[in-house]
Amino acid sequence: MPKLALCLMLAAASGAFAEEVNVYSARHYDTDMALYDRFTENSGIAVNLIQGNSDGLIERIRNEGEFSPADMLITVDAGRLWRAHRQGVFQPVESTVLSERVPAHLREPQGHWFGLSKRARVIVYNKAAGLPQGVSRYEDLADERLRGKVCMRSSGNIYNISLLGSLIAHNGEQAAEAWANGVVANFHRGPQGNDTAQLRAVAAGECGASLANTYYIGRLHGSNKEEDRAVAGGFGVLFPNQRGRGAHINISGAGVAKHAPNRDNAIKFLEYLTGDFAQRLFAEGNNEYPVIGKPTGPIAELGDFKEDALDATLLGANQSLAVKVFDRAGWQ
Repeated sequence: MPKLALCLMLAAASGAFAEEVNVYSARHYDTDMALYDRFTENSGIAVNLIQGNSDGLIERIRNEGEFSPADMLITVDAGRLWRAHRQGVFQPVESTVLSERVPAHLREPQGHWFGLSKRARVIVYNKAAGLPQGVSRYEDLADERLRGKVCMRSSGNIYNISLLGSLIAHNGEQAAEAWANGVVANFHRGPQGNDTAQLRAVAAGECGASLANTYYIGRLHGSNKEEDRAVAGGFGVLFPNQRGRGAHINISGAGVAKHAPNRDNAIKFLEYLTGDFAQRLFAEGNNEYPVIGKPTGPIAELGDFKEDALDATLLGANQSLAVKVFDRAGWQ
């Protein structure tokens, strides 16, 4: 933890700041701490931070009920934001700043949560073997020409659930299930590992194609370890569906807690996170795309792409159905 951030938290605990905001966050990056430091310097509002995993923090706020000290929840994935909203964690916020800065498809329509950074879920392929013939869309991963060549992580992973939720929204349940069945038929091995494991398997030639979020790719490209950079050099990246709806994206986002004791400060902090300085650091901390402006760092080298403008709330609304479709397809 940066020294200044620690000092700010100690000062807040001792009452040195008259104003404060209590943030529950599932993000764990030093650059986020730098954001909190700058906010306090500019506003005089101390940021008190509680960290944990997304589901744990959501459950904690629910259990704390009306006595919760939480002013804001920051979490990862539209599915979890939707779940938190459905469980009564957030309250609606009306803010011209947020409405103007955050694109409509990246925020809850009544202002319960707002996207703050993005990641694209892309197709990766073994660079030496080349892009498999005919592959340009997510749908093409079910093509029988890829028999025995596809590696994937578990269907229980929220990123895969959200992607299937988008396919249900665009193509319907029947087509989405046919896709899941086709991908399962193309598996080289049973689902295992995280996105980085899929990238390593593709780079090594074990698999011909897989899916990964762009921030995992950015980490490998920007790593100070030679072996990581070698992995990054072993796979190619394809942004899918560029002639159609665009590549599926997911978000980190935040909302003001239902019983926020410092509501006005939470709104100020949320607005601050959509500013230019905050957007740059918020995204750079995890090799993500800002919701406003151009990316920097390793992922900028991947180039521009067309993103799917599907309402992110649908990714959450389709979660339950997506899990059932995966189960029926035998995607473990």
